[in-house]
Amino acid sequence: MAAYSRRTIEALRATLPLRLALPHLEPVLALNLDKEVRKDALVIRRAGEALTAGSPPGREAIQQLFDATRAIDRMFLERVGAFPVRIVIRYEEIAPVRMQRIESLLRAAYRILAEWRAGVGLRAALRATYPQPDLYRLLHEMLRLYAIETRALSRSVRLPALLAPVRERVAQNLFATMNDAATRLAAELARTVYRSDRDSLTHQRPAG
Repeated sequence: MAAYSRRTIEALRATLPLRLALPHLEPVLALNLDKEVRKDALVIRRAGEALTAGSPPGREAIQQLFDATRAIDRMFLERVGAFPVRIVIRYEEIAPVRMQRIESLLRAAYRILAEWRAGVGLRAALRATYPQPDLYRLLHEMLRLYAIETRALSRSVRLPALLAPVRERVAQNLFATMNDAATRLAAELARTVYRSDRDSLTHQRPAG
């Protein structure tokens, strides 16, 4: 997630409307990243608990996790209050997206942890759980859903009057930038997981 956020910010600086809005968006995006990392940690922890209990997580777990993420949202809004911005989280817009993202991560984490607890490393667990194309699709989909939710959030960030007329354009450009970064990062991560051990050693060996 940190790499995803960093690449997004770097790309935003090259786009004029977003470059103008970035001083107002960047602090919010940084806090939003922290918020999402905490949510993902909740989901992965719940997957581990379900695995220990010997029962795959169901719809009830997804709803409980969604409710828990709203508490994290409240803390996020309190922290954003220190900046000269106002944000309203429109749950009617983001709830379906967030529920889908929670479900994808919860089921994936349950399967990966099951392999990992069998005594293999994380990379081997990922390989055992997903063929490379499926791993790419999973990573891209979760990052894409994060981008959709962030786009909804960016629409509610109060911008200076000069930028207010381009608010929707800023939101759409932000989503396009994040989605492009998601495509490239998901492909790189999937390739890294499936790189052979020999390739990994060659890649790590200093030149010369």
